[in-house]
Amino acid sequence: MRSIRAAAVGAVTLSLALAASACGGGSSTGGGSNDEPTTLTYWASNQGASIEIDKKVLQPELDKFQKQTGIKVELEVVPWSDLLNRILTATTSGQGPDVLNIGNTWSASLQATGALLPWDAQNFGKIGGKDRFVASALGSTGAPGKDPAAVPLYSMAYALYYNKQIFADAGIAQPPATWAELTADAKKIQAEGKQALGAEGANVSENIHHVFVFAQQHGARFFTDDGKADFTDDGVVAAVKQYVDLMAADKVIPTGNAEYAQNQSVSDFAKGTTAMLLWQSASANLTSQGMSEDAYGIAPVPVQSGTPGTGTQVNSMVAGINLAVFKNTDNLDGATRFVKFMTSDEEQKILNKAYSTIPPVAGAQNDPAFSAPATAVLKNTLATSAAALPQVADESQFETTVGTAVKELFADAAAGRPVTTASVRAKLEKAQQQMPAK
Repeated sequence: MRSIRAAAVGAVTLSLALAASACGGGSSTGGGSNDEPTTLTYWASNQGASIEIDKKVLQPELDKFQKQTGIKVELEVVPWSDLLNRILTATTSGQGPDVLNIGNTWSASLQATGALLPWDAQNFGKIGGKDRFVASALGSTGAPGKDPAAVPLYSMAYALYYNKQIFADAGIAQPPATWAELTADAKKIQAEGKQALGAEGANVSENIHHVFVFAQQHGARFFTDDGKADFTDDGVVAAVKQYVDLMAADKVIPTGNAEYAQNQSVSDFAKGTTAMLLWQSASANLTSQGMSEDAYGIAPVPVQSGTPGTGTQVNSMVAGINLAVFKNTDNLDGATRFVKFMTSDEEQKILNKAYSTIPPVAGAQNDPAFSAPATAVLKNTLATSAAALPQVADESQFETTVGTAVKELFADAAAGRPVTTASVRAKLEKAQQQMPAK
C-alpha cells in the first residue's frame, strides 16, 4: 500500500464499518437544489516525502481538471498513519469525501463495508473501460468474483536499493540475488564500518508486506481457500522467523531499526549510512532527500534461490494506490469524471513520473520514462514476480494483527530476547485469535 508508505493501523475496528451504511459525499452546490454540484472533496494519500510535496504535485492537475470541467476539487493529503482510521470513521459517521485514495490491499475490506461505489461494467464504461488497466493492478481492487471497489491509480513494487559506493568499497561487484548472498554481502559491508540493511520494525504495514513475500517464498499462505486465518502454518512461521532473523540471528539489520516507523530507514539510505534498503518505488523519495540517482542501483528483491518469478519465486507484493468513490456522494457524475481524468493516459504519465511509480493504465506505460533504470525493475517485477495480498474482507485486521506481531518480535530481537520458532508461533497464534471468528 505504499508510496512511500508508513504504518497504517486501524484502531477503528472493521466490524463497526461492516454494520454501517455507505457514507455521503462532501460536495457542495453552486446555488439552488437543481444546480450541478461544483465542488468535490478528495482525500489523497501521502505519496511523496512530505505532504507539501504531494500538494505541489497534485494541485496543478486539480486546477487543470477545474479548468476543463468547472468542478473545483478540494484536496486534503492524509498521512498513512491516519488514512485507514479516517476512512473507517467516514463509513460509520456519514461524513467523508467524494473521492479518496486507498491502499490497494484494503480494497476487499473496504468493499465489505458497502460504502464504496462498485465499478461494474457500466461505471468502467464511463472511464474508458476495464481493459485499459493491467491485470496485476486489477487483482488488488476487491474480492474475487465481485465488481471492484476502486480503480488502480499508482502501481508499485518492492526492489532492493543499494549504495554503489559502499558496495564498491566492500569489494561487492553486483547486488545479491538470494537471501544467502545478501547476508554474506552484509558481513562484508559491516566489516567496512557501515550499516548493511535498513528496515522499519515498528512500521506495521512494512512488516506485513515483507512477511507476505517471505511466506510466498516458503509456499505458505495466511488464509485458507475459504478465507479463514491460518497464521500458524509451519510455512508462515518459518517465513516470519526468517524476516525477523535478519536482525535477531543474521544481525544485518541494526537493532535500532526495531523502533523505526516513519521513513527513517529511507532517510538513512539517502544519507549514505545504510548500504541496502528494501522499499517500494523509493526513487522520488530519495531524490527529494538529495540523493542522486547515480549513487544507487536498483535490483529485484532476493529470493531463496534462483531468480524471481511466479509461485515460490515471488519477490514483491502488488503494491499500489487505488482511487475510490463513496457511493452516496451527491456528485456522482463529477466524481466519475474526476476518476476518468486521473486515470487518463496523460494524467497517468504525469502523476506516475512524479512519484516514480508505474501506471496501472496500459496505454501510459509506453512512455520511455517507465523503461528508465529507476522504474524498469519495478515494471518487470509487477509483470512477472509480484502477487496480490489476500483479497479477503478481514485483510485490514490481518495487516494490523500480524504486522503488530512482527513489530513485537523485532522488539524482542532488539532487546536481546530469543526469537525462536516457538516464540514466533506464539505471537502468530495471538494474532490469529484477534481475527473475527469464522
